[in-house]
Parts: sequence; structure tokens; C-alpha cells
Amino acid sequence: MDGEPINLQRFAELGSEGVDLLLTDSTNVEEPGFTGSESTVGETFFNYFRGSKNRFIVTTFASNIHRIQQVIDAAAAFNRKVVINGRSMESMVEVAQDLGYLKVPKNTIIDISQMKNYKPRDLVVITTGSQGEPMAALGRMANGDHAHLDVGPNDTIILSASPVPGNERLVGEVINKLIQKGCDVVYHKVANTHVSGHASREDLKLIQALVKPKFFVPVHGESRMLMHHKQLANDLGLDTKNIFILENGQELEFDKRGAKVIKETVSSENILVDGLGIGDIGSIVLGDRKRLSEDGLFIVIQKMAGSRPVGNPDVISRGFVYVKESEDLIAGAKRQVSKALDHCKSRQVSDWAELKSAIRSSVQRYLYDKTQRSPMVLPVLVGV
Repeated sequence: MDGEPINLQRFAELGSEGVDLLLTDSTNVEEPGFTGSESTVGETFFNYFRGSKNRFIVTTFASNIHRIQQVIDAAAAFNRKVVINGRSMESMVEVAQDLGYLKVPKNTIIDISQMKNYKPRDLVVITTGSQGEPMAALGRMANGDHAHLDVGPNDTIILSASPVPGNERLVGEVINKLIQKGCDVVYHKVANTHVSGHASREDLKLIQALVKPKFFVPVHGESRMLMHHKQLANDLGLDTKNIFILENGQELEFDKRGAKVIKETVSSENILVDGLGIGDIGSIVLGDRKRLSEDGLFIVIQKMAGSRPVGNPDVISRGFVYVKESEDLIAGAKRQVSKALDHCKSRQVSDWAELKSAIRSSVQRYLYDKTQRSPMVLPVLVGV
């Protein structure tokens, strides 16, 4: 789209000079042939926009400036105004315009608040959410909770992206919800709405043949893709002992004798961002959240005078059962607390940590026996 095709001659020159190591994207190694041109997608936008009275909502990767350019070109050709929606899309379009990578005809882009001044046939919305993310703009439209866009039969939704491996279910759910709202949904399986940004099998063969590396590391792909890419390089004459499939964090070391994977690894764990915390949420906390989301929370509060219980325990349930409608279950759980404390008394156990552990185990067994569910049981001892 920018008039700068791949410089295969330069790849060949580097191959002639000698390349020690080639690392190549493996995502589309299973796709036969060559990856098509980005410019072919623009024809799809023109064909759909032509003569339609619907409002168009197009979703794609915010980083795909060439795709956004083609949507804007088609919109301008049919005198449609363009609305940019979604935080990452708005930021990317603004920066691309400032740097001159995105050419937008004057007065083409309008603010989302101005949509009410135009008929559906006069609008194109470019939005985030191509991967089915629930909190992205398209996901909110599908769920009916977008602040400005209420979609229905007068809308044509074009998903100008294919699902990233692993996102197929999320994307499918969004498509189904949009169709249930009466939208006309166009996606890569029913129209030419997307061209991959990844090299296909013949592209990868060509690069291998031109570069002729001594060593090769297939990267960016799932295990099966990396293995297929390894086989491709081997079929083209590269010895398997010079091809390395690495796990995240593994180190590949080179010297005059060759290359080898060394024992030491570097940290490559996911860094989770939660509110203002960065990297402070570990596996234990995540495990607790998962359990709470699936089975709920059951809190037992017992007043204590030293190691002696005072009165009956109180129970709070969240996400497990509704206390007022489960009186028999709650009464049984309270009896288990008393039994656990009586058992501890007979063994002369007075340490509160041990008392709480005994209560937790007793109540957990009881609740599972009665419900076949395992909520998180949280005993609380209060000194009086």
C-alpha cells in the first residue's frame, strides 16, 4: 500500500555475504502458496459500500495503518463520514496522521458525538475489537452496553481480521451476538475481508533459499507451527542439528565451533498488570480468584475466649449459596464448627492457627458432601 514492496534483492545479497542465524515468523507455515497483497482488501470495502444504505462498522487491528487507510479511502469515495472508535484505534490514527503515514481527506473524520447528525448511509465507523475482546468497542456493541453505538438491522459489521490462534471462540461469540441483533456480519470466511500479515509457506521457502543461513530458529508460532517450519528448512537442505526450536527463556549460544542451547535460562514469565500493581499478582492469588469465581466464598466467624468458643458461629456466604434459602445447610455447617472445636479441645489444642485449620477442613468436607462443590472456606476467630 505504501508503494514499497519487499526488497528480495537485498535478502539475496545478505545471503551471498553469509548469514550465521536466521529467525523467521512461523505463524502461516501451514498455509500453502504465497500471502496475498494487502491492496486486495480495499476492493471488498468498495464493493460493500457501493449502493448500500446501511451504516458500516469495520473492525481491524489498530496497528494495521494500511487497512485503516483503505477503509478511509472507500468511505471518502462514497461521501461517508468516518468515526474512529476505541482508545487504541484513536491513538494509532492520531499518531499515524501526525507522522504522515495516514492520508485523510479534509473533514472526513468526525467525532462520535456527531453521528446523530447523519443518516446511517453516510457513516463508517472504524473500531477496535477484532479479536472478540469483551471490553473492546465491538464486544460492547455486541453486548448492548456501548455508550454511543446501538447496533441492529441497519448496520453492516465487517471484521477485517482473522482470529489469532486461541481467540476463535471469543470472535465466534461476538459474531453470533451481532447476528442475533439483526446486523449483517461480514468476516473472513464469507468474504475477502482480510489478508494476513504473515508469510505463507512459499514465502518462507523463498527467504530460506535467498538467505541460506548456517543456523535457523523458527519463531512466533505454536509448537506445531515451529515444527513444520523446522521441517521446511530441513527439506531445503539445512541440517537438523543446525535448527533449534526454543522455549521461551532458553538461551542459544554461538562460538567458532557452532551453536548450542545452554542450561541457564532467563525469566520469561507473564507480567500481569492489575490496577496500579505491575507484576505483584502471582499464581497463588490467581488460583484464589479462579476458585472464588467458580465456587464462591464461605466465611465462618467464631467468637473465642482464649481457646474456648463463645456463642454460636456466624456464617457469611458469597457466590456459593443464599443463606436465607439454605438454612439446613448453614445449620449443619455451624455444627461442624462446634464439632471441630470440641475435637481440638479433647486434644488440648489451643493454637488459633490449628483451630482455624481444623474448622476449615471440617466445614469443607461437610459442604462438599452435601453439595459436591468446594467453596473457599475462610474461618475467622475473634477474641472477646
